[in-house]
Amino acid sequence: MSELQPPNTVSETELKANLEHNLQHSLEKQDINTSAIDVEKNQRKPWLALLLLISIGINGIAFFRIFNPSQEAEKPATAAVKAAPPRAVEVTTLSRGNGTRTVQLLGQVESPQQATIRAQTAGVVKQMLVQAGDRVTPGMTIAVLDSAEQQLALSQAQARLAQQRSELARLEVGTRPEIIAQREAAVSAARAREAEAVDNLSRRTKLVREGAIAQRLLVEARAGVDNARGERLEAQAELAEAKAGFTREVIDAQKANVAAAMSVVNQAKLQIQRTGIKANSGGVVLQRQVSPGDYLQNGGEIITLVAGDKLDIFLELPEQLSGRVKPGTRVELTARALPQWKGNATISGVVPTAEAASRRQRVRVRLDNPPQGLLPGMAISANLQLAGNTEGFVVSRDALTRKEDKWLVFAVDNGSIKQMEVEMVADMGQQVAISGNELQPGQKVVLRGGDGLKDKAKVKVMG
Repeated sequence: MSELQPPNTVSETELKANLEHNLQHSLEKQDINTSAIDVEKNQRKPWLALLLLISIGINGIAFFRIFNPSQEAEKPATAAVKAAPPRAVEVTTLSRGNGTRTVQLLGQVESPQQATIRAQTAGVVKQMLVQAGDRVTPGMTIAVLDSAEQQLALSQAQARLAQQRSELARLEVGTRPEIIAQREAAVSAARAREAEAVDNLSRRTKLVREGAIAQRLLVEARAGVDNARGERLEAQAELAEAKAGFTREVIDAQKANVAAAMSVVNQAKLQIQRTGIKANSGGVVLQRQVSPGDYLQNGGEIITLVAGDKLDIFLELPEQLSGRVKPGTRVELTARALPQWKGNATISGVVPTAEAASRRQRVRVRLDNPPQGLLPGMAISANLQLAGNTEGFVVSRDALTRKEDKWLVFAVDNGSIKQMEVEMVADMGQQVAISGNELQPGQKVVLRGGDGLKDKAKVKVMG
C-alpha cells in the first residue's frame, strides 16, 4: 500500500520537480515570445516586452508561495519558543524623610568692632607710631603730642595749690599775739574818736540853744558820733575774733579751696599723660587721619581701628524666605577672593526688619577665627539648606526615570515590575525626595538596570 500523504502537503522532491518544470516552461515560452517579437518587431510596440517581464516575475512569486507554505507557518512557532529571559536589576529600599533644597545667599563681610581713636587734649603731633595695616593692642601708644602747654598749666595749678594750703595753715594755727595787740590798739583809738565826737555834739547842742551856730552844724555833729561809734564796734568785733580764733566753718571752706586746687593740679597732670595717646582697644589700623606736625584739637580723629580676630557676615534673604530662617541655622560660606576656602558657620542673629529698597531681610553670621585674607568689604556667598514642608521618601537619583514629562520609578514585586508615577519634592544632588500615592516604606525599587523596562516585565534582583 502506498503511504497516504496529508492533504495540502507537497513533498520536497515534487516541489523541486514542479519548480524545474515551471521554470522550463517559462523559458520556452520566453523563447517563443522572443522569436515572435523578433519576427514582428517592426509591427508591435516596445511596451509589450516590459509587460511580459512583469508577468513572469509575478508568476514566479506566486509559485514560490504556493509550493513552500511550511516556512511561513514555522516563523510564529519559532518566536513563541524563544521567550526573553528575566532582566537582571539592582534595587534599593525606600525610606521616609523630608527633602532639603539649597538656597544660595549673597552678602558682605563687615567688621563687628570699628573704633576711631581721638585726642583727649589739644596739641601738635610730635610722633606717629603706627601705620595703616599695623596691629594695635590695648594700652599701646600710637602717637605723641607736644606737651609744652600742658606743662605750663601744671605749673600754674601747683602755685595756686600752694597758696590755698598756706591760707588753710594760717586758719588752723589761729591769730598771733601781735595781731591781737594790734586789734586792741584799734579798739582804743576807736573809743577815743567816739568820745571826741560825743563832746563835739554836746558843745554844738549848747551853741545851737544859744543861737550862736546854725542847726545844720548840730546834725553834722550827731553824724560824726554815729560814725565813731560804728568804727568802735567794728574794732571790738575784730578783736573778739582774733581772741576767739577762726570758726570751723571758715576752716572747712578753706579746705574745700585746697581740694579744688588739688583737682586742678591732677587735671593738668592728666593732660600731660594724654599727650601720649594710647589705644583703648585692640585691632588693625584701617586708616590714619593725621601726620607729624598737624595740630590736633581736643577730640580730633587720629586713627580708625577694626577688629582683626572677628568678622561679621551679613547675608540677604529672598523675600519669600523672610521669617523662615532662625538663629542656629548652619550655612556653608565661600568667597571669590579665597577660592580654596570653605567655611561652615551658624547664623547668629536675624535683623527683624527688611530693607526698604530691596525688600530683603538680613541675617548675621559671626566668624570668630576668619581665614587670613578675608577682609571687611569683600563679597561672600553662602549655601543654606532648607527642609521641605512635604514629607516623602528619600532615594537615589538613579532610581528615577523621565518619560513624557513624568517621573517614574519601577517597584519590584515577586520578580515583576510595577511602574509608578511619582512627584519630585526636592532635588538634593545625589539624592532626591519623591512622593506618590503608591509608595510605601521599605518598598524595593529598581536602582540600576531599569532602562527600557515596562510595566509587568520580569526581572531578576541582583545582590
